[in-house]
Amino acid sequence: MDYFPAFLCLHGRSCLIVGGGEVAARKARLLLDAGATITVIAPHLGASVAAFAASGRVHHIRRSFEPADVAGHWLVVAACDDADVQREIFVAAETAGVFCNSVDDTAHCSFITPAIVDRSPLVVAVSTGGAAPVLARNLRARIEAMLPASIGRLARLARSLRERVKRRIANARQRRRFWEMFFDGPVAAAIHANQESTAHAHAERLLDSHTLADPPRGEAWLVGAGPGDADLLTLRALQILQTADVIVHDRLVSAEVLDLARRDAERIAVGKIPGCRRNSQDEINALLVRLATSGQRVCRLKGGDPYIFGRGGEEATELAAAGIPFEVVPGITAAAGCAAAAGIPLTHRDMSQSVVLVTAHGKGSVDSLDWRSLARDRQTLAVYMAVRRFPDLMQNLIANGRPADTPVAIVEKGTTPGQRVIRGRLGQLTMLAEAHGVVSPAMLYIGEVASLALGDNGVAARAPLPERIESAIQQTVIIQ
Repeated sequence: MDYFPAFLCLHGRSCLIVGGGEVAARKARLLLDAGATITVIAPHLGASVAAFAASGRVHHIRRSFEPADVAGHWLVVAACDDADVQREIFVAAETAGVFCNSVDDTAHCSFITPAIVDRSPLVVAVSTGGAAPVLARNLRARIEAMLPASIGRLARLARSLRERVKRRIANARQRRRFWEMFFDGPVAAAIHANQESTAHAHAERLLDSHTLADPPRGEAWLVGAGPGDADLLTLRALQILQTADVIVHDRLVSAEVLDLARRDAERIAVGKIPGCRRNSQDEINALLVRLATSGQRVCRLKGGDPYIFGRGGEEATELAAAGIPFEVVPGITAAAGCAAAAGIPLTHRDMSQSVVLVTAHGKGSVDSLDWRSLARDRQTLAVYMAVRRFPDLMQNLIANGRPADTPVAIVEKGTTPGQRVIRGRLGQLTMLAEAHGVVSPAMLYIGEVASLALGDNGVAARAPLPERIESAIQQTVIIQ
């Protein structure tokens, strides 16, 4: 973040505005709405600021700015037309340890003011750090349209009950669930229908039911996080991330997805990193049961889809055996997501009549594969977790009849900003991977559709190889 977002309590605090034009008037309105005491320094005032001064809402000093003027104020707004004066104000404020906002001059700001949606006591602030103020205003307009005016009344009712709820519901998780039902149930519906008395009655009944209730029961969700791009997360998955008390996640879950979780949710990484000590599946199963049994709502967040090579079935079995309610939330599996991001149609009328999803993870997996079936033509193979098994895949497929010139595409870190797409032929697979230094996570696609993989410019492309490697590949003879 370029700026740390914060909401300041300005009630009764002294604030200084340098400038008397319309920009100064806009800043004055915001500060007055926040309860600040305002002094304006300017040789001349525009009509709006003059009206504030005439009504006694601001104190006007009719002269030019002097550095000593910042003393005693909590923050300063530089809203004048002279760049040199703006800079002088900022330097004086910095020297005095006073926050300063220079309008339209982020280089001389120690704080900036965002675009604001005011549904007091609910306030939404949108900022681009001064990079794109028009974008911030556009987003504010969209949020304004989304939030009903009654949302402020709902927030005020919640404020009036807050201390009572805290006293009567000692369990923190149970208290959180009370508020979730408060804001998404009959109380909110009555407020939005302008039925204040009905809303109060619903709130009292809800409070009574939670006061007498047993401690909250735990539950779990097995959630697919998709292949990496946070925009590919399902709406249901997002809702759960905002609800869960604990997030138990794999290493392949992107930081952008994790950033969508509740800020106060506990995060537990159970990533399985090749070549390193890892959490066993039994340990993960036991962890999920233990957390849910303690009354927590647990989100088991898995890359891709939990039921496609994600071992979600094993976790579901353990949760069911322990009597813990759970829900499975599907995600976009890596085979589909990475193929789409690379421009590879998994099926194509003229090239592929079927798709086979297969994992090459572990020696046992490779040895147990039906190679004769996998080597059939007119089908697409989408291979998960295959980077370390490329030599075995190449040799076994060719030995069982798949032509060495069958197109292949490796999609590394698919759907993320670091995505790479490397095209070639089955007989070149090992050399391609070594030449490009391919690392996990990577999906491998084998079949005619792999020839349609797109480059960054939207046309079919193969990542360039060093000249000596390219020459070696071209001279490679595949013996079947």
